[in-house]
Amino acid sequence: MSDIRVRFAPSPTGVLHLGGARTALFNWLWARHNGGKFLLRIEDTDRQRSTAASTRAITDALAWLGMDWDEDPVFQSQRLSAHKAALDTLIEQQRVYKCYCTPEDRAAMREQAIKAGRTTQYDGRCDGKPDDPDKPFVWRFRMPTSGETVFDDLVMGRIVTANEELEDLVIARSDGSPLYNFAVVVDDAAMGITQVIRGKDHLTNTPKQIRIYEGLGLKVPAFGHLPLILGLSKRLRSAGIESYREQGYLPEAVNNYIVRLGWSHGDQEIFSPEALVAAFDLGDVNRSEGTLNLEKMTWTNHQHIQACDSTRLARLTAPFLEALGIAVDPGDPKLTGAIASRRTKSKTLRELADGICFYFLQDAAVPLDEKAVAKHLTDDAKAHLEALASALEGLEPWSEDSVSDAIKAFCTQRSIKLKHVAQPCRVALTGSETGPGLFEMMAVLGRDATITRLRRAAQEQ
Repeated sequence: MSDIRVRFAPSPTGVLHLGGARTALFNWLWARHNGGKFLLRIEDTDRQRSTAASTRAITDALAWLGMDWDEDPVFQSQRLSAHKAALDTLIEQQRVYKCYCTPEDRAAMREQAIKAGRTTQYDGRCDGKPDDPDKPFVWRFRMPTSGETVFDDLVMGRIVTANEELEDLVIARSDGSPLYNFAVVVDDAAMGITQVIRGKDHLTNTPKQIRIYEGLGLKVPAFGHLPLILGLSKRLRSAGIESYREQGYLPEAVNNYIVRLGWSHGDQEIFSPEALVAAFDLGDVNRSEGTLNLEKMTWTNHQHIQACDSTRLARLTAPFLEALGIAVDPGDPKLTGAIASRRTKSKTLRELADGICFYFLQDAAVPLDEKAVAKHLTDDAKAHLEALASALEGLEPWSEDSVSDAIKAFCTQRSIKLKHVAQPCRVALTGSETGPGLFEMMAVLGRDATITRLRRAAQEQ
């Protein structure tokens, strides 16, 4: 068992979106590839915006994606005593000081700095001031003023930051409650995190956090910053993983697609979950950003639908049929046959359910498309359908091959081509011009439903 311990630390202020899911996935894959631990921390110290519903949405999405965590989730709001104890340590070591500057003071300071052509970072003016018990304050961490903070990023390579660019950071409020950069250091250390793998938008936080680790005398973990995902519109940024589930994407397809937005393994595009764990390596993560392409995501989903075990695919499709008002047992052989007849043309589970729902409707309730009826159910076609229904009544056995032979013999007997009955039959059976292969479809429908629907269409006015 590896000593690798990584974490995903979402704020429960909304749903889990694609970007967050990818960060979680990279951590989960790294842990599973190395036999390490994947941990979950809920950063819920923002009491006004954090909700239990968001926490459930995030954990449910992770579970659906198959990203199981190895220990009980840590809730940051329950660790305030640890944060205050760490702050007390920094106070005792004189690594922090009280800052009394008001927002107005800071605004004036920035304005003066801009006019003078200086950096707008905080200038440390409160460092060394005597205590003033009547004024509100925050705690600032003293950053070094010379030298460099250097670390070797697992993805981006060596990162060098001049310490003069690091302003004295506000790490806690006067009551000891922590701000992000302080809390994340204390919590990651307590959880024994060995590698912090997160988005590149956190890259500027890392030098500050390294200095806090050192100030607390804690071991600094390794850091890896992932490229961002481009092409996320406001709508897509707010769309949670649940929305992709509702559209009929498979969890392994979502994982397969988002992992390729920043990682590659040769030219391979499609990975089973097991293959993904076996192949994943942080050393193969790209430094450049990936661009979201929903068409490629749908194509990936289509590939996984084709590879999905038929029993599982039936179980996954049944709820989408139920949403259409069709209750069917996932173990029903008719469902398995219906799926087999349509899966190659279905990109999502919703599309698959839409494409096979006609199998399960009452024969008289199959809606007939007016344009398809007008185009294909001519008087001659209706006569053919009526005669075909009679020809099929005694067919034994009822199978795809026997139906094919019987219809071809029927066409030969009447001196017509298959096309003269194929599309009229399709309209009669499905209500539209599209559908699975004719003989396969009839085999799945069964003799009674096929004959009933043919005769109904033959009598269409």
